[in-house]
Parts: sequence; structure tokens; C-alpha cells
Amino acid sequence: MATIKEIATKAGVSRGTVDRVLNNRDGVNEETARRVRAIIKELDYKPNKAGIALAAQKKKYLIGIIIFSRMNPFFDEVTKGFEQKAEELAFYGCEIVIKRVAYHPDAQLSAIKVCLSEGIQGLIITPYNDPAVRAQLIDLSQSGIPVITVNSDADNIKRLTYVGSDYLSSGKAAGALMQKMTSGTVNVGVIMGDSNILCHSQRYTGFLQQLEHDDRFNIIECHENYDDDNKSHKIVTDMLTAHPQINALFFTAAGVYGGCIALKEAGLGDKMCVITYDDVPTTIDMLKEGIITATICQGPRWQGRKSLELMWEYLTGNITQMDDCYYSELNIKIRETI
Repeated sequence: MATIKEIATKAGVSRGTVDRVLNNRDGVNEETARRVRAIIKELDYKPNKAGIALAAQKKKYLIGIIIFSRMNPFFDEVTKGFEQKAEELAFYGCEIVIKRVAYHPDAQLSAIKVCLSEGIQGLIITPYNDPAVRAQLIDLSQSGIPVITVNSDADNIKRLTYVGSDYLSSGKAAGALMQKMTSGTVNVGVIMGDSNILCHSQRYTGFLQQLEHDDRFNIIECHENYDDDNKSHKIVTDMLTAHPQINALFFTAAGVYGGCIALKEAGLGDKMCVITYDDVPTTIDMLKEGIITATICQGPRWQGRKSLELMWEYLTGNITQMDDCYYSELNIKIRETI
């Protein structure tokens, strides 16, 4: 009976490449995949399920996952991606433990400590961009526990890779949408999630870069809502009271629903351009009502699936090198497309 090693030798590739072709995983160019599939057919290879099961029983892999709390429903979809991929990998000995924590460095540090006490071999994290968290992630990598960041990154950490949106580009996309969907002078109120979450600040930076040479646009105020709808409601209410000239809003993260309710209460629900991110249920409701002009989506389930797949491939030795970043595709939703 043919083996993966024999197929790899004849094809001139690694055993990991053969395994990816057998399991229809990403990372193999089409010409190589065709050559490997032809050799698999020629040698009449049949996977040894009993051997796979025995190997899985001998070696278990526990992967820790730390993402943000249930205050942000976007991460419900990321979680589903993790769970879907974990179900596929369970047969091979992969287990996951998911911790959803608040936007605070102490919460992340505590979750990392718990994950380590449970015996994880790898960590996937949406990091809070804080010195203490960054130092802990560097320590993990240096101690032999690989780290992958998902959905948001952190500065100067020794991670394997980042999986998520290109946030600078998505911020520029938000600025471009606002340019196309407005006319005349535009006075913008910005509601940011948390400036210590790198993806939130990168979106704002991209937005500013897109508009910096457009004289029509004025940034009136920018406030953080920490993805909290109640805080967002107050911020927008106060903005509109203090600056009645505001005629556009840009939300860099969650807390969108509270801000939209404030717009409705002010009688401005359909009178300004509102650009947001993601397609959580409340955002879609506001889009249908015409309160949100457009929302930019970033494939949350793909982010969960892809980051877990990469960690698994690394821990099992199927890949030793990765791209620095794996970016999700952006898509834009307006009322007419839902």
C-alpha cells in the first residue's frame, strides 16, 4: 500500500504538502496540487484511518483561544468559525479552549494564565495592544508556545502570523465610501472602540489618510465607546447637542446600535451618512431602516477557521513557515444588497 512519504518523494514535495492536497487545505499552488493528485491516483493511495486514529489517541493538542467578550456580537461569528474547524480536527486529536474576556489588559493576562494552567500547546489571541500583554506574548513564544493573532494584531510581538482584515485598507475604504455617498461640506463625528485595540486605531488612521487631501471633510470629534452601546448612545447624543453641524458618523468598531438609536431620537435617522463595520444582526436592522448608509464586512467565520487551521498545521509539523499576514476579503453591504 502506498504511503504519504512515497507520494511526497515521487512528487518532489514535503509530506505536509501531500497532506494538504489530501485534505483540500489552502497553501498549495494548483500546478503542484495537480501533480500530487495524479500520483495519488497512480499509486491508488488509500488513507489508513486506523493509523490516523491511533496517532490521534497518542498525541493530543490543546489550543487556547482568547477573544473579546460577548459585549461584541462580532466575536460570536468568529467563535463559530473556531468551533467548525475544531469539529473537523477533533478526530485527529485537536481540542480547543475558548476564553472571552473584557477589553482590559488584566483580563487578558488572567486568561493567558488560566490557559497555561490547562496545558495549552499554542495560543490564538485577539490581543489588547498593551505593554504587559505584549511582553507576556513574547515570553510565550520564547518558551516554545506559538502565538497567532486573530482579528487584531499587536506591536512587535513574536507571533507566527496574523489572521484578519487589513485594517488600514478597510479604513481607507470607509473614507472612500463616505466621499462617494456625500456632497458638499461633511462634518464627521467619529466613534472609536478602543485606541488600545490596534485594529480600531488602524481603521481611523486609514480613514484620515483617505480624506486628508479632501477639503470637503472636517473631523469634528472622536470618542471611544469601548464597544458599549450605552456609552455609544451618550457619545452620539452629546456630539449632536454640542455640534449640530455634524452630518456624518464613522464607527470604527462595535457599539453601533446605541449610536443609531441616538440618531433616531434626535430625528436624524435618515439624514446623515453613517459608515460602520460588520453585519451583526442589530447593524443589519439599522441598515434596513436606512439609518446606516453602508457597512464593511470582514469574514469573521473565516478568521476563526483559518487561524485554527494554521495553528494546527504548525503544531503537527505540516508547515514550518507562514506568511506574515493572512487577510480576509472585505465586502460592502448597503440596504439594497440585503
